[in-house]
Amino acid sequence: MARRIDVTGAGGVRLAAWEFADPPKTGEDGRRPPGILLLHGLMGRASHWADTARWLAQRHRAVALDQRGHGRSDKPAEGPYDREAYVRDAEAALIQLGLAPAVLVGHSMGALTAWQLAARRPDLVCGLVICDMRASALGAASQREWEDWFKAWPLPFATLADVRKWFGEDDPWVERPSPSRGEFYAEVMAESADGWRPVFSPRQMLQARSTWVHDAHWDELAQVRCPTLVVRGLDGELGRAEAQEMVRVLAQGVYAEVDGAGHLVHHDRPGAWRERVEPFLTGVLTPP
Repeated sequence: MARRIDVTGAGGVRLAAWEFADPPKTGEDGRRPPGILLLHGLMGRASHWADTARWLAQRHRAVALDQRGHGRSDKPAEGPYDREAYVRDAEAALIQLGLAPAVLVGHSMGALTAWQLAARRPDLVCGLVICDMRASALGAASQREWEDWFKAWPLPFATLADVRKWFGEDDPWVERPSPSRGEFYAEVMAESADGWRPVFSPRQMLQARSTWVHDAHWDELAQVRCPTLVVRGLDGELGRAEAQEMVRVLAQGVYAEVDGAGHLVHHDRPGAWRERVEPFLTGVLTPP
């Protein structure tokens, strides 16, 4: 089951939200199931959360959002693809879907959006899960590396098998074979007349990324007052020292790491990801 719900984001941009399982019914006490909004990272899509959303739906209402420029949501040619637009989109989704106060679960760029929204609208957010996203500035060199990386993609790919092989084995950024990484990128490709190409615009992805890599985001993190779980993959992009400093800065921070996982923590080790996240959510969302 995958049910689409249309949401109107900032500036009238049409966003696609998805439920991948039926939520539990309202209890005898009239309480609705707690809400969770799942926010993917740059180049991702809502379906990357499908497995997580299914186990979450056993006790909560879990909705994943295709963010602007991604998945089935609108991809306006001129954007905007700045931080303000992404945060306002997530805010609109929480309100229109009736999820608030909700837990936001974000990966990478989605995690940054989540804590920026939690800092701005604490009334809408009762908990956060930050998955492998740094609070420090990455800098201009990082953006240039991404520009070069996009140029290295051998587009179009002849088959999805070629997509999986290149991103899982042949990509110069891959240190060791990673089937889960290959599957991640296969899910963001669509067949065109000449082969398989990404469903997003690399130009728009670089534009979106340019609006956060040059700045640090510690001040906004420090404004988050709700319980927050910071999860890193042992081989991910968020280092242990920085993750632990993020926990220290947060008012109610909790630290967790997943062995054998890289940046795509919930893809690399889905079972371990659940083991880290589920107890935290139970503590945050169980009524007194």
